[in-house]
Amino acid sequence: MELLDRAVEFEHRKFSFKTTSDRIIASREVKALILELNELYKLEKDPEIMDQMKRLTAVKQKIEKRLKGRR
Repeated sequence: MELLDRAVEFEHRKFSFKTTSDRIIASREVKALILELNELYKLEKDPEIMDQMKRLTAVKQKIEKRLKGRR
């Protein structure tokens, strides 16, 4: 499955975004991956897909925390 491979690759990517633009692009990319996985999960109901979505959501939250700043 190409979608799951892309999700795993994104999850294991090194997250050292130097600019805000890099963070925005990464946030949009992970959001798109999560939505695609969600559509696949609706069809297959595979718990592995749900676990992958949860891990990507955690990564997305970390990226967005950095975007919003630490107040």
